[in-house]
Amino acid sequence: MLPDELLLNNDLFFVEVNRMLSKGCRVTMRPQGDSMIPFIKGGRDSVVLQKTKEVDTGDIVLAHIPEKGYVLHRIYRMQGERLILMGDGNLHVREQCEKTEVLGKVIRILRNGRYVKCDTFRERFKADCWRRLLPVRRFLLFVCRVFSTHT
Repeated sequence: MLPDELLLNNDLFFVEVNRMLSKGCRVTMRPQGDSMIPFIKGGRDSVVLQKTKEVDTGDIVLAHIPEKGYVLHRIYRMQGERLILMGDGNLHVREQCEKTEVLGKVIRILRNGRYVKCDTFRERFKADCWRRLLPVRRFLLFVCRVFSTHT
């Protein structure tokens, strides 16, 4: 551990993230795992979160799911106040939560030293296309993972 690092377990970390978001602060964090490939690579990319009352299909959100914990996944579908979440790198696994369980929404992704705004037409279009490609996503993810190991 480096002198300017603090190790927290996930629950304590996300309690603090939630506290900061609730106070109106933006929070930058580095997600782990590959559930959001190809849009977010765990351990490499960072995300900027902001508290919001309005979410929509295609938004990437940090949610607390009581039986699973905290997830950073995209809203795949909305059914009233109920959200169906799915990681971009997932093929089948979906989580459900209420809008009230969303802690914050990703507004920017820091990738390769530059910010990508998530609400631009281009980014929303790419995410929508990716969602529609779910039937062939298995093959596309294989190609993404092969190329991401070489970068």
